[in-house]
Amino acid sequence: MKRAQRIRWIVYLVLILTSLLSSVVNAQAEGQVLVMEVTGPVTPVMLSYIERGIREAEDRDAEALVLMLNTPGGDVDLTKRIIQAIVASDVPVVVYVWPRGAFAASAGTFITLAGHVAAMAPNTSIGAASPVSGQGEEISETLKDKIVNILQADIEGLAQRRGERAVEWARQAVSEARAATAEEALELGVIDFIATDLSDLLRQMDGLEVTLHNQELTLHTEGVSTEELPMTTVERLLHTLTNPNIAFILMTLGINGILFELSSPGGYAAGVVGVICLLLAFYSLGVLDVDYTGLLFIVLAFVLFVVDIKAPTHGVLTVGGIVSFVLGSLILFNSPFYAVSRNLVIGVGLATGGFFAFIITKAVAIQRRPPTTGVEGLIGALATVRTDLTPVGTVFLKGERWDAEAEDAHIKAGERVRVKSVEEFRLRVTRES
Repeated sequence: MKRAQRIRWIVYLVLILTSLLSSVVNAQAEGQVLVMEVTGPVTPVMLSYIERGIREAEDRDAEALVLMLNTPGGDVDLTKRIIQAIVASDVPVVVYVWPRGAFAASAGTFITLAGHVAAMAPNTSIGAASPVSGQGEEISETLKDKIVNILQADIEGLAQRRGERAVEWARQAVSEARAATAEEALELGVIDFIATDLSDLLRQMDGLEVTLHNQELTLHTEGVSTEELPMTTVERLLHTLTNPNIAFILMTLGINGILFELSSPGGYAAGVVGVICLLLAFYSLGVLDVDYTGLLFIVLAFVLFVVDIKAPTHGVLTVGGIVSFVLGSLILFNSPFYAVSRNLVIGVGLATGGFFAFIITKAVAIQRRPPTTGVEGLIGALATVRTDLTPVGTVFLKGERWDAEAEDAHIKAGERVRVKSVEEFRLRVTRES
């Protein structure tokens, strides 16, 4: 009996501990907030990253998902898919423009307004959502009007729940590229909070009611645990490639590698590396807003470099190539929010021009160097007379015996002569004074 009672008490104790442990785990899961750092232009990588984060938050039944946003904007279609993912989320999505100095420009404005909660850090900005073409240049008025009307309808729908002032500002952000500071956005009702950091944001959100699938939900975020959800290695690599400076360097290395391979074929390494760099650069250029006029300037620069090697103009074309390269690089990315570093452009331009100038100098020097092989290489060479030249005899030249004819008077064996010309297999020589 005593043994049966002990077993019964052990079973009761295990059940109680299991129940307590389950309650703790559920409480932790419900009180968890996932955090994602969303930076850079809107790209397919950003879309997949956000979609993965939303799925992860839903699977964990998290209290909320916070997107730490800092973007200059990007593709409209990708932005719409991000908005659809946020709206369809079963977990409240909080868009927090962060850190200080960050911005949610262009497409970032739509993403911020799509969040169930919107917040900004001090000294951040939002807006400037006027449409541009995929190449960054101005588009025709008719097409622009159509795009503006569509985008205005979209952004008005997102801002509707924030009041008339927010709707009016959102409409102007599209039609007039209007922007706002964090303080102005809060006053207009565009955002819910200004938060100094994540902890401040979670504290201010605590008790806030949000609408999720037409149902009211109260957030409980003060004191909850947070977990960062970083990009995977592949996502990080592809996202890094969308940096304009990286794209610029890859494009320059790619073109240089291919030109080097064409100028001295046979090694393959330079050509293979050049092709890989160019393919990666094309991925970046396909994602970013590129002004193809700048790309044409860069191509022209390398054409001028190559022409100056093949038909040297004493560096005139190389100087023109450097100017074309720098101009093209500066206007390659036509967004005011992301561009190639000017110091990088000037540095790479001078280095590339210097490299080609070095090649041109060597090419000119080789052209001016007297021949060292063939018949031409014998002209002007010194030989030693082996048998008297009266005026015909033999001389010793470069380890070989040659028939020779003297243009001067009799030349004795052992004297030094210089080759003046070659007639068939006989050298015409003159006494070395």
